[in-house]
Amino acid sequence: MIIIPKKSLGQNFLVDKNIIKKIISVIQIENKSILEVGPGTGNLTSAIISKKPKQIFLIEKDHRLISLLKKEFEQKVNIIQNDVLKIDENKVCKDKLIVFGNLPYNISTEILCRWVLNLSNKNPWFSNLILMFQKEVADRILSDYNTSNYGRLSIVANWRLNVKKIFDITSNCFYPKPKVDSSLLFFSPKKNFFKFQNPNNLEKITRIFFQHRRKMIKKSFKQIFSEYIEVSDKYKVNLNLRPQNINFDTYYKLTQEYENLRS
Repeated sequence: MIIIPKKSLGQNFLVDKNIIKKIISVIQIENKSILEVGPGTGNLTSAIISKKPKQIFLIEKDHRLISLLKKEFEQKVNIIQNDVLKIDENKVCKDKLIVFGNLPYNISTEILCRWVLNLSNKNPWFSNLILMFQKEVADRILSDYNTSNYGRLSIVANWRLNVKKIFDITSNCFYPKPKVDSSLLFFSPKKNFFKFQNPNNLEKITRIFFQHRRKMIKKSFKQIFSEYIEVSDKYKVNLNLRPQNINFDTYYKLTQEYENLRS
C-alpha cells in the first residue's frame, strides 16, 4: 500500500534507519509506556516495538495511515484516531508516558505550547518528550534572552520544561524531502517553577510584549499595568529595553504581578 504524503497535514515521513536507531537510543524505553505522535508509515514505531516497551499508544489523524498501521502492527499498539490538538493527554494512560514525535511543521509550536500551558502543577502526564521540530523552531525554543531568536516560544517552553538539543537531522532523512533541516529536542518537566492562577496569562503577557519586539517595552507595560512605573520599579525593569532583553524569570514575575493585581 503506497501512501502519498499529504501536504495539508504537514506529512514528512522519517525514513533514515540510522537516525531512527539514534532516536530510540536517547532514553531507556524497555517496559515503559510510550506515546508516539504522528507515526506516519510506522518506521519509528517498528523500532520502538523492538525495544520491548510495556505498551505503545499512537495518535494519528490520517485514516489512510490508520489502516496501514493496523495492518502492520495488529495487536502490538493502541491506535487513537484523532487530532493531537483535540485529545486530553491525561486520559491516554495511567502511567507517565515517554513521548516520541515527528511533529507536523505546521502545528508543532501549537502542540508544544498547548502541552505546556495545560500541564498539571503537581503531576505531569509525561516523564519525557523526544520531539522533532523544524530546526528554525528548535533554535527559538532553545534560545536565551538577549538573542534574536528569543521570544514567546522559548519563554513558555522554559517555564515548565528543561530543554536540550540531541542532534540535528538533515532534510535527506525524510520523504518527501522538506526544504529545511530538523532538530531533535529532549524535554523533562521542571520540579521548581513559577505558579500561575492561569498559565494562559503567561501566553497573553508574552504576546503583548513580543507583538512589538523591536520597540521599547514601555508601551507594553502601559498596556498591561495601570501603575506601570511602580511595577517596573518593583522588578527593576528598564522601560527603554526591548522584549528580547528581559530574562525568563522577569516575564514569570510580571505574569504573577498581573494576576495578583486582577484578583
